[in-house]
Amino acid sequence: MKDWKPSANLKALRLRADLYALLRGFFAERGVLEVETPQLSCAGNTDPNIESFALRFDGPRTAGDTTRWLRTSPEFPLKRLLAAGVGDCYELGRVFRNGEAGKRHNPEFTMLEWYRVGLDHHQLMDEVTELLTAALALAGKRATVRETSFRGLYQDKFGFDPMLAPEVELRSPLQVYGIDPAGLTRDDWLDLLMTHLIQPTIPANRIVLVYDYPASQCALAKVRDGDPPLAERFEVFLGPLEVANGYHELNDAAEQRRRFEADLDRRRARNAAMPAVDERLLSSLAKLPECAGVALGVDRLLMALMGTDKISDVLAFPFDRA
Repeated sequence: MKDWKPSANLKALRLRADLYALLRGFFAERGVLEVETPQLSCAGNTDPNIESFALRFDGPRTAGDTTRWLRTSPEFPLKRLLAAGVGDCYELGRVFRNGEAGKRHNPEFTMLEWYRVGLDHHQLMDEVTELLTAALALAGKRATVRETSFRGLYQDKFGFDPMLAPEVELRSPLQVYGIDPAGLTRDDWLDLLMTHLIQPTIPANRIVLVYDYPASQCALAKVRDGDPPLAERFEVFLGPLEVANGYHELNDAAEQRRRFEADLDRRRARNAAMPAVDERLLSSLAKLPECAGVALGVDRLLMALMGTDKISDVLAFPFDRA
């Protein structure tokens, strides 16, 4: 068998080590505490577009629920730490998503997630830009920066307002792909416009930060009243790669429970797995301080630094060699 060898070369392995050192130095300089949280939880991710791995614990029943879920991000326990008064914190570690395997995806990957108390999503976007600029310098690279609202991005690219345009108008630019519309929602079409027609056109040497998403894509972000209301979240693209996703964090437990229940309704309609809601997170939200948080895909960042579109080029042993 030849697949015992690593898929990443020595240069990539060394760059990963250098990047980890840079990340830890970046946060140490800013007084952001590194923490470690569980990879297994009695609660899973209810997001209907993300599938969790479930495991069975065969130890004593007094230890708690026997079904445990591998984390898809450290978000929930990090927020519990924030609610307990830990302050600015981050975690650099492995996360797991079932079914996500391919050229740019691996079922286990490395995520950097951090939270800044007292900041909103725009202020955190500035810090993300600082971090990416420092990371690019490791590989002798630089990038220009563009900030744009979600609305402005789509208006510039397609000439229609993504918040108000009829769905048939959203579909029109995608006709060439022959996509089956069955079961697709308005948000699905907006996502397809992004992945098929916007992301591929972003130059490799550009950072694009997109903010203020449709309220229907709020996830765990605050929603700002307006006409229309907007989700205070952002996504970051480095060239054609999406590398980060951040929120001005919701701290309303009743609203968060409503969103979890809506997620589960969509999962139920698809006959998908039904992860347990994280009741400990919900119990903590009343004490969650005003803050912004962001999750950054470290492997995606390494792909941009290496100039490759294959995640296997930056992993010692990808899923098919693990």
